[in-house]
Amino acid sequence: MKKWWPLVAVCAGTFMLLVDVTIVTVALPDMARELHTTFQDLQWVIDLYALVLAALVLTVGSVADRLGRRRVYLIGLVVFALSSLACGLAPNVGVLIAARGVQGLGAAAMFATTMALISSSYSGRERGVAFGVWGAVNGAAAAAGPIVGGLLATHFGWRWIFLVNLPVSVVAVGMTLLVVRESRDPHPSRVDVPGMVSFTVAAAALTYALIRGAWGSGLTVVMLAIAVAALVVFVLVERRSEYPMLDLALLRHASFTTLLVAGALLSAAAWASLTYESLWLQTVLGLTPIQAGLVLLPASLAAFAVSAAIGRVLHTTSPRLLIGSGLLVIAAGALAQGVIRTGSSWWVVMPGLFLVGIGAGLAMAPLSATAMGAVDRSRAGMAAGAVSTFRQLGYAFGIAVLGEVFDSGLSHGLSHGAGAGLPAALSGGQAQAVL
Repeated sequence: MKKWWPLVAVCAGTFMLLVDVTIVTVALPDMARELHTTFQDLQWVIDLYALVLAALVLTVGSVADRLGRRRVYLIGLVVFALSSLACGLAPNVGVLIAARGVQGLGAAAMFATTMALISSSYSGRERGVAFGVWGAVNGAAAAAGPIVGGLLATHFGWRWIFLVNLPVSVVAVGMTLLVVRESRDPHPSRVDVPGMVSFTVAAAALTYALIRGAWGSGLTVVMLAIAVAALVVFVLVERRSEYPMLDLALLRHASFTTLLVAGALLSAAAWASLTYESLWLQTVLGLTPIQAGLVLLPASLAAFAVSAAIGRVLHTTSPRLLIGSGLLVIAAGALAQGVIRTGSSWWVVMPGLFLVGIGAGLAMAPLSATAMGAVDRSRAGMAAGAVSTFRQLGYAFGIAVLGEVFDSGLSHGLSHGAGAGLPAALSGGQAQAVL
């Protein structure tokens, strides 16, 4: 049992940071009412965390290769805990959004190092089991966020979805200091600051444009142009840099590039819609946060059980089969949830959520393990960062794109005869008052 304590320590932090991606989902209506937010504010509360996490995880992975992965992981834990405190005490939505951005910075330091720490701690069959457990934690965390958030929001208030991170962080720091050994790249490279800046600007500008919508407006067009220009600069910088943040040569390997795209699509298809389903469950059907969390629970249980079972056969089964079938099952689950109509009850989405959980459980562990195995160990931090970046960008873009569909649908459907301001009221958690 002693050999598995490093895995427990790493998974504790991973679970906490990934829960915080989706934990706010069921608390959005309460936040909207108490802080008097707009729909765009609600999107940024979720998206800024995922965006900062995605934008910085690659850079932090390179820094961790140089400074030490355990050290960077511990720094991330401390930053995450302090920013969680700021979120829990936020007096207004502006402070909350800013604190969520800092929280994403701490999460990036943690997430960029978890796979590399596991890879350096285990080998052979044990590594397959470890990544299976880590994948199970990923699946459970992503979908357990709503139920955990529902419990805390119902009994203690929405602020406790952030304050609960403080004791968990203390335990995670203590365990990491005791049982996780340091690892680093024996030939570290310099930090690629130009690459970091250009990539961050590209991701932020694109996400902002997607959330803002209004495609004919000058500001949206400018933000899209900035995103394209920054991405071009990033590619040029990385091609000429002696120590790139992301070695573009890795993208010449079709398998590695496919895994990155698959990770982005998985996060967007599996989890992004939960935000809007939660608004429907609570603000239209009138469920409490904990009831909404229980409706979303099948996805969590299925993802955890399937991913844990996959770990035992990960080293003997074709990852192509597991990842491909997992994505297809997620697609089937998404389609099965497209049955919501006027008068629908909460139970109509549960079969689809169950399928999404099964698909995520099938795909996540082999996706991560295969990506790590596709590169040299000295590039473990870079590979882990790339996979994490694409997964979180997929989630952030999924939230933004679905938000545009959601907001545009409300605006179009209610623009004739229903009165001005109703779309904002409905999307801000005031559906019951409107009804």
